[in-house]
Amino acid sequence: MKNARHFTPSLFLSLVHVCLVQANYAPYFFDNGARSTNGNMALLSLSEDTPVGTHVYTLNGTDPEGDPVTYDLTYEAGSRRYFSVDKNLGNVTLIEELDREKEDEIEVIVSISDGLSTVSEKVRILVMDANDESPEFINTPYIVEVPENTPSGSSIFKIEAIDKDTGSGGSITYFLQNIHANKFTIDRHSGVLRIKTGVTLDYEKSRTHFVVVVAKDGGGKLRGDNKVFSDSTTVTINVEDVQDTPPMFIGTPYYGYVYEDTLAGSEVLTVVALDGDRGKPNSIHYCIVNGDEGSFEISNTTGAISVIKSPNQLKKEVYELKVKASEIDQEGDTSEHIFAMVTIRVVDLNNHPPTFYGENGPQNRFELTMYEHPPEGEILRGLKITVNDSDQGANAKFNLRLVGPGGIFRVVPQTVLNEAQVTIIVENSAAIDYESSKVLTFKLLAIEVNTPEKFSSTADIVIRLLDTNDNVPKFSSDYYIARIPENSPGGSNVVAVTATDPDSGLWGEIKYSIYGTGADLFLIHPSTGIIYTQPWAVLDAEVNSKYNFYVKAEDTDGKYSLAEVFITVLDVNDHSPEFNENIQEKTMIIGSPVKIEAIDQDAEEPNNIVDYSIMQADPANVFDIDQSTGEIKLKSYIRSLDIIHNITKNKDCIWSLVVQAKDRGSPSFSTTAVLKIDITEETLHKGPMAAFLMQTKDNPMKALGVLAGVMGIMVLITIMISTAMFWRNKRSNKVMPVRRIIKKRQMPPSRTVRMEWLKFKRPSNAAEKFVVEEDVKSLHNENSNNNIQVVPVPPASPLPPPPPTLAPRSDAPAWRVPTVSGSLTPKHVIKPPKKKGHGSTHNALVSELKMRFEKRNAAFGEPHI
Repeated sequence: MKNARHFTPSLFLSLVHVCLVQANYAPYFFDNGARSTNGNMALLSLSEDTPVGTHVYTLNGTDPEGDPVTYDLTYEAGSRRYFSVDKNLGNVTLIEELDREKEDEIEVIVSISDGLSTVSEKVRILVMDANDESPEFINTPYIVEVPENTPSGSSIFKIEAIDKDTGSGGSITYFLQNIHANKFTIDRHSGVLRIKTGVTLDYEKSRTHFVVVVAKDGGGKLRGDNKVFSDSTTVTINVEDVQDTPPMFIGTPYYGYVYEDTLAGSEVLTVVALDGDRGKPNSIHYCIVNGDEGSFEISNTTGAISVIKSPNQLKKEVYELKVKASEIDQEGDTSEHIFAMVTIRVVDLNNHPPTFYGENGPQNRFELTMYEHPPEGEILRGLKITVNDSDQGANAKFNLRLVGPGGIFRVVPQTVLNEAQVTIIVENSAAIDYESSKVLTFKLLAIEVNTPEKFSSTADIVIRLLDTNDNVPKFSSDYYIARIPENSPGGSNVVAVTATDPDSGLWGEIKYSIYGTGADLFLIHPSTGIIYTQPWAVLDAEVNSKYNFYVKAEDTDGKYSLAEVFITVLDVNDHSPEFNENIQEKTMIIGSPVKIEAIDQDAEEPNNIVDYSIMQADPANVFDIDQSTGEIKLKSYIRSLDIIHNITKNKDCIWSLVVQAKDRGSPSFSTTAVLKIDITEETLHKGPMAAFLMQTKDNPMKALGVLAGVMGIMVLITIMISTAMFWRNKRSNKVMPVRRIIKKRQMPPSRTVRMEWLKFKRPSNAAEKFVVEEDVKSLHNENSNNNIQVVPVPPASPLPPPPPTLAPRSDAPAWRVPTVSGSLTPKHVIKPPKKKGHGSTHNALVSELKMRFEKRNAAFGEPHI
């Protein structure tokens, strides 16, 4: 019967234990929907411009048994970690910048755990677009070849730009800058570039057009603001020449002469025709239409006209030849043509030199005013020059050439028979520079070719140049370096920059300006280039000693250049050394120095280097001071207080010194202070606590802080032990299969615990001692559980044995160990200082607490048999 009674409760308790084990259900997340800010993070969407560090979500779940849960985030191998989570609170924080264009979905494995079971779910976070991308043109640069006969309104090119954003931020519209100043238009949606309606291209007027195209997105939100981004590119449109211009003769009218000694077959003169389409010129075919009467012929390719009869066979004195110049296209067909009249005179004597004619008759000086840098190949149309030799035949044949700076102009024709209009053509546009020479002077020389007399004549060609804005202002240096003392008043000159523009008039006038982050304290005179400080500017080398900005020189037409300015603020000795606040009183232990310190706020050496000295001391032979470090120590012969007492009758050994801190600047500044020094001997024989208190006598807050820290650590350890014992006792109270349960008795009145606060006692010796006193009168919430529950208390049990007796130290009082409840939080804790023996006392405290908890649980929790 006794065995049966013992078996029944044991079996019942085992079944209860199995049921409790099997009842542990796994935790789970709350599923609060797509727009919720807490739950399992499913269907979460974030904008890609979400700032790093933002709290974006809160993981939230529960455990069926009510156990505390923790949260975690994991990622697949190789994936970037975008989020971090607070394991206890579930707060999810963004730690990596999002970029939808690189990754628009993020897979995260969220997990919740109750300590025994862990539930994981894979969720996808959608990265929403923000307007953070600018349009970008593709397949640049854009160079378009367009025939000049392309009809107006025709599409000539399609420009394409892409924007990686979506929605309105990814839509692109196109437009042209200076739409009214060019001949093109663009479709704002498709980017198709067209020739404006009613506008035609002309190769002979303009061979190249530059069109600036701007691509702008539709705008969108970025970090709370509506942003619109754009990009621009330049389209180069080259106009292709088309055969739409007839040829033209050069050097008309044509005059030729046949002299009596001219041989049959001799060349009389050469006519020159050029295709008006200079881009792709056709070859020219020459022929005589009429007027030759069988006496002259012309070369089909060169245009050279020759006499085929001897002069004595020529029946007329003057022949009028009609010459035709025709273009021959690539297929060999004749297209456009033009006619010119050639006058040929028959003469027999060489008695006239070549003569130059102007519009009003013979002239030997021709002047022309023109702009510098004309296009190469341009004809100087302002010069109306005709050259003539009244002789006939070979006597009227002469050469033309320019004498002067070579390679700038060439004269056409070079060989003249009888008479020709002189044409001067530009060959080197760069050499026609107003800044190099305002006037170009040439000699036009005409000299006969085949005559023994070699008659010749000259004419002066004077070309006066007009200036254009073809130069950019240029600084004398790419950068300027200046130095200025920090005590310079506002409005002080710093440095003068100089730029020159060789252009004349308004184009050569330069305006200076400065800009950049370092230019706030400075101004520049717009015309002289003198940089000076703002009237209100205060320079301080200790705050900022370096300034860097740019200076701009700009002419009236907007052409400019830049130079960089570096300004160094020179330090001036404008600060005195300042002693620390705690210099007034020092305690010196014999054998150890005390240190004073003064700081000079100047920026550079030697202005901020401080030297220390003792200005006054009575007696003067007691202290030495280190000039560099400020350490004050006793003379080497002073090794005890007895020696000091022999030096002075001042028994308290407190002396006042006048110390000086002096910088090394010029002029030098100094500061003096009165220092009180209390001299004492080492107190290590009184214990570490006494030594510590003696060393911190000048700083009582340091001692109080150390003592409070030690006491706080002890209280924290006590609470941790109490909590651990509570959980142990709680589990032991639930299932006790080895004990017998006789009867549940009536619950006595609840007990509470009252603890006296720690009492601070002032010991008699120098090292402070602390005594902890505590009385246990009642127990309340003895399991340290935040959720207070009323638990039936079994009958009282025998009192626990007395605590173990600790061997007290001779220099410290015994500890009185309290019974601590986990729910009791003291309002103020005084931390005892560290001293020898503290470790053993602490171990005794832990053992005593553990023993009292075990005895109390044995008294209240065990059934009686």
